[in-house]
Amino acid sequence: MDLDVLRGGETVGDAPVRVAVDAMGGDHAPDEVVIGAVDWARTHSETQVILVGDEARITPLLGGSDGTAAPGNVSTVHATESISMEEHPAAAIRSKRDASINVCMRLVREGKADAVVTAGHTGAGVASAIINLGRLKGVDRPALAVQMVTDSGPMVLLDIGATTDSTGTNLYQYAHMGSIFAEKVLGVTNPSVALLSIGEEGGKGEQRVQEATALIAASDLRFVGNAEGKDLPKHPADVVVCDATVGNVTIKFFEGLSSFIFDQLRTEFRRWPLGPIGYAFMRPGIGRIRKRFDYERLGGAPLLGVKGTVLITHGRARRRMIGFALEVGAAAARARIPDRIADALA
Repeated sequence: MDLDVLRGGETVGDAPVRVAVDAMGGDHAPDEVVIGAVDWARTHSETQVILVGDEARITPLLGGSDGTAAPGNVSTVHATESISMEEHPAAAIRSKRDASINVCMRLVREGKADAVVTAGHTGAGVASAIINLGRLKGVDRPALAVQMVTDSGPMVLLDIGATTDSTGTNLYQYAHMGSIFAEKVLGVTNPSVALLSIGEEGGKGEQRVQEATALIAASDLRFVGNAEGKDLPKHPADVVVCDATVGNVTIKFFEGLSSFIFDQLRTEFRRWPLGPIGYAFMRPGIGRIRKRFDYERLGGAPLLGVKGTVLITHGRARRRMIGFALEVGAAAARARIPDRIADALA
């Protein structure tokens, strides 16, 4: 997510932005989530952070990483239940009305918060957003969008995990939402759109890709055809559309590959005697490249197509990434992404 672009968006009235954090969601909740949120809040007094979850477990962590008193812009809302990664998302959302993620969504619906940040079960986050906030008019399924680093600027990839088994019509709607997001939020004029498939040639790919091809080609979107996986680092289009399963595998492969490459570099630079010498010369460049591929800095993925700002970050997120997720969630709320998509679709 390009934070500089988002910071230029419209503000939510004159009041501070309020971000509801699912304190019980994620592999390392509530400890890492609460500490990361409190640490971030200390240096962002302009944003109200609302920690939602079991207050008996949250309260001892409100000192953050240094153990001092919690800043004044941090508050808590009690939730008696939580949803684990092993539970069926839709069933758990409906049966656990007081789950922390449901309480977060209701705060947005009732106008008591402007955004939700969660590291919890992705399916539960999507289901809760649909049930508690509802879809935007003209949207059958929401989509998770993420910015990927390419050699010529950021590229929007969606869907990366909101709903699987998309139809051709769903992919067509993702193309519209991704194009709106790229244009209205990232400032890309007349963004190009491509479908991720098994070949560049038109007509290649599964049935839903072929159906989406016909729909997008007949629309006013700037459709440039299919893109293959090998093309993604070369920015084949400003917006690349795919089913959630394909998108999720793609983004996690990129994250894993970047970690693997830097691990290999670290091993080589430790080889005596030339490794440390080589590292001394290459350190500044390696640092710049590492920063570009630092997926934690992206914060997470906004859920496009629902009536509210929802940011879903990695389930394995620790305090550093929680801070980046809050940064993106607050900035996205200021940019009023759902309103911009709704206006454009209208």
